[in-house]
Amino acid sequence: MRKLYHLWLHPYSRKVRIVLAEKNLDFDLQVEKIWERRTDFLAMNPAGDVPVLVEQDGTTLANSQVICEYLEEVYPEVNTLGHDPVQRAETRRLVSWFDVKFNREVTENLVSEKLMKRYLKLGEPNGPSIRAGHANIHYHLDYIGFLTEKRRWLAGDQFSLADIAAAAHLSAVDYIGDVPWEEHHAARKWYDKIRERKSFQPLLADRVPGYDPVPQYENISA
Repeated sequence: MRKLYHLWLHPYSRKVRIVLAEKNLDFDLQVEKIWERRTDFLAMNPAGDVPVLVEQDGTTLANSQVICEYLEEVYPEVNTLGHDPVQRAETRRLVSWFDVKFNREVTENLVSEKLMKRYLKLGEPNGPSIRAGHANIHYHLDYIGFLTEKRRWLAGDQFSLADIAAAAHLSAVDYIGDVPWEEHHAARKWYDKIRERKSFQPLLADRVPGYDPVPQYENISA
């Protein structure tokens, strides 16, 4: 059985989990507490971060985008990038938008500050960072709304890795209740479609030990 080393609420790990499920590939999940710097894990990935995928033949891959591109090449039956060069370019552009820009402006400022810093006992959350995250998320939700007014999904008419990356980050922020869905109906409608997918639903069962999600995490439509 292939194994995916991951961490709760880690958006890059969540991205790979959704892709594996969309492609109907079986896998076991292994929580990796990367701050422990395990020797065996560092031997697999000297960078010391997750996700890391170990295939059934022992092939070991690190970095979420590397893993997703590999899965696309090796298991092409379910396409998550697009069927032509322009579509694939747009998908990759949006993946970068959420994995780099959204992560820097929102995920790090909210999830890392409000939850992971507390879990790791790294001190009090940084107030200016949290305020920046709360302000920044509106811009990104507006952008999702703009895209979905013109397209069925973020990168076009096909559900793609762009949707997966965006949902992976937003789901982590949603765990702590910091997505202002009530102010962004188009983004909420798009996210509801993601939540209905079988590949996404296992993520809703994730729990950070000692920190339960907000009540609406499992039902934003309530």
